[in-house]
Amino acid sequence: MSGTTRRTDEGHGRLGNTLSGLAVALGCVLFLGGFGWGAFVYRPYTVPTDSMSPTITAGDRVLAQRVDGTVVKRGDVVVFREKSWGEDMPLVKRVVAVGGDKVACCTQGKLTVNGKKIDEGYLPKGQDAEAMGIPEITVPEGRLFLLGDERSGSLDSTAHLTEAGRGTVPRSSVDARVDAVVWPMDGMLARPTGFETLGPLSSPGPLRLITAAIVVGAVLVLGGGAYGPIAKRMANRRRTTTAAATEPAGAR
Repeated sequence: MSGTTRRTDEGHGRLGNTLSGLAVALGCVLFLGGFGWGAFVYRPYTVPTDSMSPTITAGDRVLAQRVDGTVVKRGDVVVFREKSWGEDMPLVKRVVAVGGDKVACCTQGKLTVNGKKIDEGYLPKGQDAEAMGIPEITVPEGRLFLLGDERSGSLDSTAHLTEAGRGTVPRSSVDARVDAVVWPMDGMLARPTGFETLGPLSSPGPLRLITAAIVVGAVLVLGGGAYGPIAKRMANRRRTTTAAATEPAGAR
């Protein structure tokens, strides 16, 4: 009987070792592939000011998906560069109107785009859409009208209305679209549903899928790596129990 038991344990051990090896291999692929995919698709930025508060505050670390400016839609929070706005450094603002839109403020305290009042749930509670007002502006094709969520202290399109383009920036200035705040861990940005009446919103990037791949990969690597020591300990315990049960009475 002991010989049969030993052969069975060896068979189970070989199968277990094979499966644990496959788990570790698959886990490495998912874990490293997830990080590689994330590095290719996303870029981290540290936001220097509170102009996007309370959505993003000074010092927050964000992940922004590398996108072409042509795919940006209303409500997106974008990272862009525009020399006429100061130094050639990345800036973070929200797109509230795109080429062909007519934007103005305020009607009953709300921003209007193409005559429709926009419910901007991301603004600080009790704050109007704009303190000083915005005359009706038609956004030139291929350009974007950008505002910070902290309207009273944001140097955004409203600070450049007298310049060429009426404060708008070209789509080509966009480097990336912010998907999530990762430090502190606030997570994915809320969808700007107030713009849905004007057209479809941008779909979130693959950040959740990338995170899932990394987490699953880590679990597989740790679980597969732990199988060997655990299986060995359990086998030793079974052998000890079997030996004790078959020892002749009075042998001691």
